[in-house]
Amino acid sequence: MADLLLFWHRRDLRLGDNVGLAAARDRTPQVVGVFCLDPDILGNGDVAPARVAYMIGCLEKLQDSYAQAGGQLLILQGDPRAQIPALAKALAADAVYWNRDVEPYSRQRDTAVVEALKEAGIEFRTTFWDQLLHEPGDIRTGAGDPYTVYTPFWRNWVKRSKAAPLPTPEGLKSLTAHQVKAAKQAGCIDLPSPADLGFGWENGFPVEPGEQGALERLEEFCDGSQAIEGYDEQRNFPFVDGTSRLSAALKFGAVGIRTVWAAAEAAYGRSRSDETRNNVQTWQQELAWREFYQHVMYFFPELADGPYRQPLKDFPWDNNDDHFAAWCEGRTGYPIVDAAMRQLNEIGWMHNRCRMIVASFLTKDLIINWQWGEKYFMQHLVDGDLSANNGGWQWSASSGMDPKPLRIFNPASQAQKFDAEAEYIRQWVPELRSLDTGALVTGKIRERDRGDYPAPIVDHKIQQALFKDKYKAQRG
Repeated sequence: MADLLLFWHRRDLRLGDNVGLAAARDRTPQVVGVFCLDPDILGNGDVAPARVAYMIGCLEKLQDSYAQAGGQLLILQGDPRAQIPALAKALAADAVYWNRDVEPYSRQRDTAVVEALKEAGIEFRTTFWDQLLHEPGDIRTGAGDPYTVYTPFWRNWVKRSKAAPLPTPEGLKSLTAHQVKAAKQAGCIDLPSPADLGFGWENGFPVEPGEQGALERLEEFCDGSQAIEGYDEQRNFPFVDGTSRLSAALKFGAVGIRTVWAAAEAAYGRSRSDETRNNVQTWQQELAWREFYQHVMYFFPELADGPYRQPLKDFPWDNNDDHFAAWCEGRTGYPIVDAAMRQLNEIGWMHNRCRMIVASFLTKDLIINWQWGEKYFMQHLVDGDLSANNGGWQWSASSGMDPKPLRIFNPASQAQKFDAEAEYIRQWVPELRSLDTGALVTGKIRERDRGDYPAPIVDHKIQQALFKDKYKAQRG
């Protein structure tokens, strides 16, 4: 009798270009997918409704994909340390396969699942790195250490050969009626809605959930609209649709990273000028940033809990609750900041240039602990990812792995440079639409023109000087 394998999906909600799943299918067509809704993740207070809704959408599409391939995706709800081994025993599975993750919680959880499977005498295979082009440890300095600075990491990383995309498994076998009954007795349930889990979200997504939606967006970005050929310049303008918007798909693995890289390489190969090749490579550098942050999270898991740089470890933040509330609500009196925060609150996504602007404003103007902002982002972002979010916030706060730590953005200068016609501001701060562009981008709005819009809650010039003094004192 052929082996029966369970494949435990986590951040790989697709069939195609899936390293661990391909290995399982190479062994046997009797591969049953399983996803476990983990209460430790869904109930930790840092989960965005948009992210849960996108995940459920991906799982719906993944169930359809399994059915089309002849197989099944089972859903569990509960502690995977208990649920995964119990299901494997109930189905008399020969082995459980899954792809590895870099996050501290995931690594601890997976170790516990391994121990439970060992006790049950069930084989496991967990050596697969699916979400990375190069696994942690492959890219090291000349001294053999993990990189802590991006630029040399990129130079080493980009010259290494990348694996090709893997085929989509076909000819999977579905469970027998007896096995389906056993799976239900072991706790398998129908896929719940976001509302069933206590999350409501009706505002759509940057990319359609599921593998097909991600692949269509990738093709449109790299080939259809050829937006990638203007990426280096267009990515900085928040009113322009100049980014891939694939971040949520990458976070949940709705698209394989090898597939993404192959599309970028194909676009590079089609380029007929140095300018377009530079644009494509800039997007490849963004993919490398994503991988860099995952590598450092793997080697320095303490980053999840605090600053990397010593001067920020006991920094005397002001942490004004009223100022933080104004920042969260988009009521700071700085139009570009408020536009960005309102975009986040309404659609669960924010343009990357604006993420840097609002992060700098929170930490350098309001002098509020970056971890407050990091948490708020995770509570609202559809693409909220620990490694990328933490890395971005530590970069902005001058607490992370950056050779130029003290970086302060001027909101007015940023708006003048990247939203010169105030199109983005007008979209997200509608009460100011009728005002002159100059007033919107500089933030110098006359009192009589404000209406209900607030005056600036702090003075940028004063606050940046105060932050610099605090930072200098901390450095001694």
